[in-house]
Amino acid sequence: MLPFSGTYAKLGQFIENGFHLYVEQKSGVLGGRRVEFVRLDDESKPETATDNMNRLVGRDKVDFVVGTVHSGVAMAMVKVARDTGCPLIIPNAGADEATGPLCAPNIFRTSFSNWQAAHPMGKVMRDKGFGKVATITWRYGAGQQMTKAFKEGFEAAGGTVVEELTVPFPEVEFQALITRIAELKPDAVFAFFAGGGAVKFVVDYAAAGLKGKIPLYGTGFLTDGTLKAQGASAEGIRTTLHYADDLDNPANKSFLEGFKAKTGDTGDIYAVQGFDAAALLDIGLTATSGDGQARDTLFAAMQAAKLDSPRGPLSFSAAHNPIQNIYLREVREGRNMLVSIAGDAVKDPARGCRMS
Repeated sequence: MLPFSGTYAKLGQFIENGFHLYVEQKSGVLGGRRVEFVRLDDESKPETATDNMNRLVGRDKVDFVVGTVHSGVAMAMVKVARDTGCPLIIPNAGADEATGPLCAPNIFRTSFSNWQAAHPMGKVMRDKGFGKVATITWRYGAGQQMTKAFKEGFEAAGGTVVEELTVPFPEVEFQALITRIAELKPDAVFAFFAGGGAVKFVVDYAAAGLKGKIPLYGTGFLTDGTLKAQGASAEGIRTTLHYADDLDNPANKSFLEGFKAKTGDTGDIYAVQGFDAAALLDIGLTATSGDGQARDTLFAAMQAAKLDSPRGPLSFSAAHNPIQNIYLREVREGRNMLVSIAGDAVKDPARGCRMS
């Protein structure tokens, strides 16, 4: 259950392709079971997400659900998963609640929490010498949680957020807010956008003459899966994320080669998250000899999993959120290139999680 239309369509496609790549490398079998797929476009619409999830679990009788990108859609999926007990693997949506107050034994994430992706950037930007920063994002769950986490990290390091700018999701008319940024003259800007919105914002920011004058930072979704469309406008942008295009490890090299051969595209973090979702499910099913109903054994194996991921070492917290490195990257010649490790084995605080 992923977005295959709308602003997040490419993200959904890359997640699906990454998942399929892993399954194909296992000859279509995970834990001894032949995999059958049911595909549903969630259209990034929270208002239809509950019905869609109930359709998969109730009508289609799926054993596992993998999804999604949009945090609002994910929250509806999480609630159905909690009510029905159906295992859910979240391959992107970073809503903190999924591994916080709404954590559950049957809910896992192979991506990130919004806190995890954004918080380390606060110290990074303060260490760079920025004292006053403006933030800008869509007015919805993911954007608000990421800017809040960034602000927490930035203020803890001694910085000040001078203004928090927002626009309704999925609006892409940014000119008024970009004009406001120019008026504020902050030391730098922290932004969260993704997909088509990220393309439009980065291009508009450069066209307004702010590129090179007010440095642009953000979480990696600002430049992941978007660089071809952003072109030269994205050069020099720094972001934090749990992946960089040039990570030098055997798993990443193998993944990128396999993804290119399968799709003709260069793999990115969305594809990695889909790939790792399949790997995590494989570990769980292998532990149960393919029995998806042996839930205690299945979930225990998934929580204890240690993946040799293309992103680097990947394990899971008691709340079922990834424990992983967060990297500082810079766009150079159309790629998100590694600068340094912004946070080593970063663990989300899982505030409010009471695993039953």
